[in-house]
Formats: sequence, structure tokens, C-alpha cells
Amino acid sequence: MIEMKVAGIALDAVSRSPVVLLRDTADRRALPIYIGADQAKSIINALENQVAPRPLTHDLFINLIDEWEMSLERVVIHALRDNTFYALLTLVHGDTRRELDARPSDAIAIALRADAPIWVMEEVIADASIPVDRDADEAEKQAFRDFISNLSPADFGQHKGRRPSNDPYENS
Repeated sequence: MIEMKVAGIALDAVSRSPVVLLRDTADRRALPIYIGADQAKSIINALENQVAPRPLTHDLFINLIDEWEMSLERVVIHALRDNTFYALLTLVHGDTRRELDARPSDAIAIALRADAPIWVMEEVIADASIPVDRDADEAEKQAFRDFISNLSPADFGQHKGRRPSNDPYENS
């Protein structure tokens, strides 16, 4: 899993739909997720520390968590199926841990209010992220290509200077 931070909200140039943009902590990858207008407003309110005069839905959820002495351990965006992202909220109460299915937009709005980390599974990043630093990505790819091209079959042999042991439990 890769920890991500909310970089902001943008509007898609063509559809004018709101998009929440998550970035990894190294600023190498960004994950755009299309969301609804209400969730976009809620995320913006959380990013700007704006408090509504009455609790809105995500605020109410946080109030419920606090009142029942629970905590939001983390949010995990764990899947992308048919262009739909899936997220889980991990709630903790004492020694009990529960996961709740949630839309990523709601999960992000709640995580921001609870100051909880947002994690994304590597396969989701691989499928849906966009590069932020193309030069660093290309340099990393080239370094990997150079490494692979210099490998020989002997590199996969036993570690030099170490004798094989007859002890069957040594490597277990």
C-alpha cells in the first residue's frame, strides 16, 4: 500500500465534473478520482478547516465516532472495477477493529476530518495513477533496464564466500 495525501480538488476540463487528486508522499504519482459536487464541497471544507453551523453528513459521522469512543485508523482505496473505486474505513474501538465499505469520496472527506491516513493499494496505483515527475520515472526505468542488462546467470548462484550447509534448518 502507498500512503496518499489530498492534493486538491479540480474540475475535469471536458465534463466539468469535480475530481479529487491524491498524491503519494514522494510526489511521484497522482491518482485522480471523479466525485460528486457535494463530496467535493465537503472535502474542500475539510481542507480549509471550515465548520458548518450544523453538522453535515461527514461531520455527523465524525461526531458519532467520537461519541462512541472509536477512532478512524485509516482509509484504504483497495480496488478499481469497471471504472469505480472502492474504499474501506478501518474503525477501532478498544481491541475491536472493523472495516466498513465506503465510497472513496466519503472516505476521504471523513479521513480529512479525523486526521487519518489515506492508503491506496499498489494495483490501483498501477491501473489508475498518472505520473507527476516524468523525469524521475524515466530515470528509475532506465536504471532498472541497466541493472537487468548487466545481470548474468552467475548472479543467481550462491552467495560468494559462503559454503552450503548440511543443516536442513539453517535457512528456515
